[in-house]
Amino acid sequence: MDWSQLWEIASAPDNVPIVAIIPLLAFYLWLAFRQARANDRLIEQLAGDPALAKTHHRKTWPFKPGWQKEIHVWPFLLRVEFLAAIIVTIILMVWSIALNAPLEEPANPNLTMNPAKAPWYFLGLQEMLVYFDPWIAGVVMPTLIIIGLMAIPYIDPNPLGSGYYTLKQRRFAIATFCFGFIVLWVSMIVIGTFIRGPGWMWFWPGQTWDHNKLIYEVNRDLPDLFNITSTWAKVVFGAVVVGGYFAAGGAVIHHLFKRFHLKDYQRMSFLQYNTLMVLLLLMVSLPIKMAFRLLFHIKYVWVTPWFNV
Repeated sequence: MDWSQLWEIASAPDNVPIVAIIPLLAFYLWLAFRQARANDRLIEQLAGDPALAKTHHRKTWPFKPGWQKEIHVWPFLLRVEFLAAIIVTIILMVWSIALNAPLEEPANPNLTMNPAKAPWYFLGLQEMLVYFDPWIAGVVMPTLIIIGLMAIPYIDPNPLGSGYYTLKQRRFAIATFCFGFIVLWVSMIVIGTFIRGPGWMWFWPGQTWDHNKLIYEVNRDLPDLFNITSTWAKVVFGAVVVGGYFAAGGAVIHHLFKRFHLKDYQRMSFLQYNTLMVLLLLMVSLPIKMAFRLLFHIKYVWVTPWFNV
């Protein structure tokens, strides 16, 4: 095992922001969950003491005698913002001096980089190209991400948790965000940065990136496992499999809603509920498709003359 290879990758100037994301993400997640747990305990206390609930604000830091009742932008907010701007400027100056990030040579079509990686914020999309058609990974999936983010205010009927951190009142929303952002997006960036080596091959941490390494893998489509050769039979078979996934997955998610007493869905309209189901199943389909490709070498599930899924 050559761990110096991992250090060389992590210490590259272009990868320093990605390395910094991991502890920063862990810290702010811990901070948010810590405040949420404190608010949850306070809400339970107020629920059991109606007299205290009449005078106590639903935050862990209520108003105390001696505090100013009015907080003005100047000097309180601007002073903090000015101090934050100075600190960030110092960090960027030290960063620019300490890290040597020169421009590379002019592009040469006869001698391309291996691996040729996109900027870190596009590495997730580049990793998705391994599992989906380019138009799905580069157009359809990002569009669905944007549409899903825009649809959140219209499909979230929970009136609680507005203006304060809470876990118990927003369990489903927090779990969905953590799954979508951390498990799907951040992990894809980490894989593209530290795992994908020459030829976009999979190298575990500690393995040397061997440019001469060849991997003989036979990628098959799911219909090939059932000896389906007709084009239209593949179309029908794939449609049945994808439709069955959405039907079975919707039933499983609905059962989980009922089992864990997530009553948000009871406030939803028919359109809101089905939109939520489709977006959730599309999110879950990404790790499922990754497992099919990495473990069973299945390239596509639904093969058609126009698109492949």
